[in-house]
Amino acid sequence: MYLCQSQDLFDSGIAVPFEVRYYARPCAAFAVRYGGKVYAYLNQCSHVPMEMDYQPNQFFDSSGHWLMCATHGAMYCPSSGHCRMGPCRGGLVPIEVSEADGVVHWHTSDKFQVDINA
Repeated sequence: MYLCQSQDLFDSGIAVPFEVRYYARPCAAFAVRYGGKVYAYLNQCSHVPMEMDYQPNQFFDSSGHWLMCATHGAMYCPSSGHCRMGPCRGGLVPIEVSEADGVVHWHTSDKFQVDINA
């Protein structure tokens, strides 16, 4: 599924939000670029399932090296979603993405489907 143009994502910059159905329930998701590569995750902290951005579409801490949950301060590795520090239970839920010819796509799976209401 089309997500955005490659130029819309800058290293450690603002995320591109999108909506998915995760096991049939609607969920917010986001894509970021880190180290030149695009990564996407559910917008849901593993500590408490609430959205993580501290300002709309802003997930990186001030160093630009960690994704941070605004509510409890959990820190996640942008390239793996693994919890680095803070209160968390596991890591972020990854969503498969690909980038080619200046376009980023996210991929449906048994867990992730298009949210037709978005």
